[in-house]
Amino acid sequence: MIYSKTDRMIETERLRLRLFKKSDAKEIALMCNNYNVYKSTLSLPNPYTIECALSWIESHEENFKENSKYEFAITDKVTGQLYGAIGISNQKQFKHGEMGYWIAEANWGNGYASEAAKAVIEFVFKEKDFHRVYARHFASNPASGKVMKNCRMLYEGTMKDHIVKNGRFEDIVLYGIINSRK
Repeated sequence: MIYSKTDRMIETERLRLRLFKKSDAKEIALMCNNYNVYKSTLSLPNPYTIECALSWIESHEENFKENSKYEFAITDKVTGQLYGAIGISNQKQFKHGEMGYWIAEANWGNGYASEAAKAVIEFVFKEKDFHRVYARHFASNPASGKVMKNCRMLYEGTMKDHIVKNGRFEDIVLYGIINSRK
């Protein structure tokens, strides 16, 4: 993982994680206005419009400046193709944050979420002095749990019927990782 403070960009072997731009809004709306992406995320609205994307992007700059949340576009390092998004909150008083991500359905199964998640964990441990990172996924979405395991996050428990999604209660599975460099 290589982080550029000036550009607020993270590079990995295949990916460039960069801040979103307003020009990404149309593509984000196309990717997120997909029931299969929606049903596996905690907070994406459905339908997902360009206005949703623009509103979401609008908050990123301020969140980054305030060190309250870091949100990145997951893009191809060479072509710039947008694959999805990854973000992490910064709970400064507790020195931890919750990570979340989504990948456009056309790009599932390529390891982009795992590669991006590993880089974001390294970024917050090295650059932001986090002690812990945690993430949650619907029990009905084991692929997201695989991403967490690929990042060496440890299973911490299952919260039964914790979220209502589409009129159904869903179990939420919790994973976490401690900064071993401290």
